[in-house]
Amino acid sequence: LQTRMQSLQPDPKAQYRSVYEALKKIVLTEGFWRPLRGINVTMLGAGPAHAMYFACYEKMKKSLSDTLQHGGNSHLANGIAGSMATLLHDAVMNPAEVVKQRMQMFNSPYKSVLACIRTVQKTEGFGAFYRSYTTQLTMNVPFQAIHFITYEFMQEQINPRREYNPRSHIVSGAVAGAVAAAATTPLDVCKTLLNTQENMALSSVNISGHLSGMVNAFKTVYQLGGVSGYFRGVQARVIYQMPSTAIAWSVYEFFKYFLTKRKLEKRT
Repeated sequence: LQTRMQSLQPDPKAQYRSVYEALKKIVLTEGFWRPLRGINVTMLGAGPAHAMYFACYEKMKKSLSDTLQHGGNSHLANGIAGSMATLLHDAVMNPAEVVKQRMQMFNSPYKSVLACIRTVQKTEGFGAFYRSYTTQLTMNVPFQAIHFITYEFMQEQINPRREYNPRSHIVSGAVAGAVAAAATTPLDVCKTLLNTQENMALSSVNISGHLSGMVNAFKTVYQLGGVSGYFRGVQARVIYQMPSTAIAWSVYEFFKYFLTKRKLEKRT
């Protein structure tokens, strides 16, 4: 839904006024499973990407907090650690995101994940899978900095003893995801344009060939939609991120608690 709603010059049959209308229209005209198209490639990359992401975050958070605040909870350390973890995460997830978004576009010509990978590789080269990588990082570094700082701040407020408390992890994760998602929507719109290379949109502002780079994407979005163009799909983005970050943090905190408890039991 987010990819479709961020389309700057959509096909007349793919114009939506709200998240609910978009979901209803896609299901009725394109089938029940259409909104989930391309999710298999995302799931394939998500495992290793998140493993590196949280491992890097924990290690850097501890090291930086020891240096900056003598073992206390440093918001600066949380932000830097989250930003660095993003570099590893996005190196895995960026190609998966390109494939997923191309398969989700209206009238997508790709029949399967493999067909999409082969076609993009053949027609645009390997670089197409990383065309939006710098934009992705430009978006995800502030997103993850805001996300981790907000999560740790929320934990300080509702779980000051930092115990394993599933409800507090779900609430903190959801709030952190919503705040970070809303703040970085303009960057996400630019990323979608770079990933999908909408021909109709680009030809209307006399851009031939492939659009690349954050600055060009920002200019193009403004030319096509003005200031409001930067916030296309903000509702869908927030609705998507809230459960996503809530689930990610609750699962992560559970395994962190479970593995730490087992380690302590083995020692004793």
